[in-house]
Amino acid sequence: MRVDSLRTASGPTISWRVLECWGAGISLFFQAGALLPLILADADGALSESARSILRLPCIPIYVFTAVILIRNFPQFLTALRRNLIVPLIFALPFLSTLWSIAPPTTLRRAIGLLFCVLLSYVLAIRFTPRQLLFLLFVTLGACTVLSVVMSVVSPALATMPDGDGAMRGVFIHKNVLGWYAALMILVATAVLIDGTFGLRRTAFILLAGGIICLARSGSMTAIIATSVAFCLIGFYSLLQRSSSIGRVVIVLFFIQLSVGILISLHEFLVPALEALGKDATLTGRVPLWELVDREIADRWMLGYGYQAFWTTANPEATHMWLKIGWPAPHAHNGYRDILLSFGIMGMIPFAVMLPHAIRQGAMLHCHDAQYGWLWLNVLTIMILVMNLTESIFFVQNDAIFILFTTAIIMFSLYAPVVSVSHSPSWQTSRVAL
Repeated sequence: MRVDSLRTASGPTISWRVLECWGAGISLFFQAGALLPLILADADGALSESARSILRLPCIPIYVFTAVILIRNFPQFLTALRRNLIVPLIFALPFLSTLWSIAPPTTLRRAIGLLFCVLLSYVLAIRFTPRQLLFLLFVTLGACTVLSVVMSVVSPALATMPDGDGAMRGVFIHKNVLGWYAALMILVATAVLIDGTFGLRRTAFILLAGGIICLARSGSMTAIIATSVAFCLIGFYSLLQRSSSIGRVVIVLFFIQLSVGILISLHEFLVPALEALGKDATLTGRVPLWELVDREIADRWMLGYGYQAFWTTANPEATHMWLKIGWPAPHAHNGYRDILLSFGIMGMIPFAVMLPHAIRQGAMLHCHDAQYGWLWLNVLTIMILVMNLTESIFFVQNDAIFILFTTAIIMFSLYAPVVSVSHSPSWQTSRVAL
């Protein structure tokens, strides 16, 4: 029975497969923070403590769903753990950091939430192929996109930011979040069009247009840059797949040199260019924030402050920083800096080792095992790395984007050792078709 089939078959296992599909889609929808946070937010867009408590309630059935599916597929789960030991090692760090955290109860509570999110990533990796996960995201993100567009027409006041700048937030609590998921919608819709096996070209074009509308009206520069990078990466990976072994080496070296050149140019010329254009040269307050964060990182460079313990009201360093910059930054607006704040260099080293290995595995699968549709998952991984240059998405609990990022890394390591052009991986032969 084909793994990539989008139809179900009769039999006693149908109910479980349907449960897996619906459970995964609903879990990603709620973990994306769509609709419910918007309903519970105050008039100024902030979430009170009581609202945050209510938002934790939908996580409970998601955690139960995750535990049940992993128990039913425990051998596959163990296989996924064995094939990439660095992933469980990295996600043990939040628990270990309670030993030196400046706020141990906060660190432990958030580490438990992160653990279940990582377990959900394992569920997605072992129960769905890349093409099946693409379809699941196509439906889930499509629902978010359609609801956002409808909300902007039916209730424009609710669908726009309350600060008066007119930016669209759709069914999300902030315009930047809408921008991130609009960028992912554009990638997923484009991947469906390129794949061509779903028979959903008209729907894909509609959702692509909806994603572009949401992206443009959100005004999120991070999402716009990430989307531009995504299309460049689609071209890069497509060219990589069609090239010979020597040609691939040349393409990779050229792409690395080009990327390094762009990063150096941005570091040297971005601020002067923004000033010349009359734009905010501080990147909406990020530059002065980063300067202060770097000082705090230097003070605890070895182990950090503990997982997500720095950005709390109980931390006098954070309070002092907020007074200096004039706004309560919830994080460093840079995922790499937040890793250093949480775990120091001891956490950054294994993370930095894991990334190039995962990217190499993903590229290899894309070139040698095209039957599973690896293109979009490769692009998604690097796209999220780019997002974290100006946002903090790494190690965020109950966040769909980080769940997908972790899923991609687990999938790469799971399939890479048994990659085959003509056969499915042996551990997956008993899986019921979607």
